[in-house]
Amino acid sequence: MRSHRSRRTYDLQPGSPDLSGFPRAAWLSAARRALTNAPNEAFGYAVEVRGRIELREALAGYLARARGVYADPERIVLCAGFVHGLSLLAAALRARRVREVAVEGYGLDIHRDLLVKAGLRTRPLGVDAEGARTGELGAGGPGVGAVLLTPAHQFPTGVALTPARRAAAVDWARTTGGLILEDDYDGEFRYDRQPVGALQGLDPDRVVYLGTASKSLAPGLRIGWLVVPPGLVDEVLAVKGVTDWTSSALEQLTLAEFITSGAYDRHVRGMRLRYRRRRDELVAAVADRVGVSGIAAGLHAVLDLPEGTTERSVIQSAAWHDLALDGLSRHRHPEADLPPRPAVVVGYGTPSDSAWGPALAALSAVLP
Repeated sequence: MRSHRSRRTYDLQPGSPDLSGFPRAAWLSAARRALTNAPNEAFGYAVEVRGRIELREALAGYLARARGVYADPERIVLCAGFVHGLSLLAAALRARRVREVAVEGYGLDIHRDLLVKAGLRTRPLGVDAEGARTGELGAGGPGVGAVLLTPAHQFPTGVALTPARRAAAVDWARTTGGLILEDDYDGEFRYDRQPVGALQGLDPDRVVYLGTASKSLAPGLRIGWLVVPPGLVDEVLAVKGVTDWTSSALEQLTLAEFITSGAYDRHVRGMRLRYRRRRDELVAAVADRVGVSGIAAGLHAVLDLPEGTTERSVIQSAAWHDLALDGLSRHRHPEADLPPRPAVVVGYGTPSDSAWGPALAALSAVLP
């Protein structure tokens, strides 16, 4: 989710999992089995622009079971991560003569910049305690042909899109013929509530589901997936076939084996326990001084600063302590109509186990 990482000693920026938690032994075992069973043609030039059928079938089963996604393997397109998938969709939208994409008022600038570079304008939606204000979609005018949402865990505020606002988004898409682009970036990590299902399950014909292995395993795998409505599949494949067909066939086969063997579920369960423990330690360390929100799920939390404390002063203090930290304002759309909210975003999933304690101590030292 980030184009670069800080070089500071302590890193609590959001967007990365604990890379030391990558399941090397289990992945190696899956790779050996995948390599042993791989057909000879897997070592040749790719002929299926969608990606390996083995992984698409494994994902179809997993996404249906774990996220409530309707995912026919023929509608799954593999890509090299979220940014690659979003770039394919942006090109397909431009080919449809879409001029504008609605985005959440808080979100990642690299995603907004990608859309703009593809020739699309971005229109911010308000964000509050119920998620993105999807009722504003109708005010966007005829130029808005799609909306990019993080409905299960809004980035970075951490709220879940309420059922009423999910329904409003789907109604808008059905009425206007627009598309919903669903970024399910950390859907596996839920702590204090039942998992929030994917929005795609409400209308598979109007929602494009985007997922990756970047948070659950590691961004370095460069594997992501789109679950595309039937009417959009050929357009996405036409774009993908021109520029880049797919990521490594052997990595795809390994991930397929990793999922079907049950190793993926076991790894996610283990990491969920690790991240929940860190979240609890973060809350215990800072909740008496700052407000803590967005913690029912995910790998980051928002710390609302007390009155009289500025975001800038805390970020500057963090730099003096060699701590990388994001302010909430960094993720605000420049045109968003949002009330002032001095806060910092803490990526508690980022450090290794050995670095987590010192990073938390540095954070405690810089908070008022």
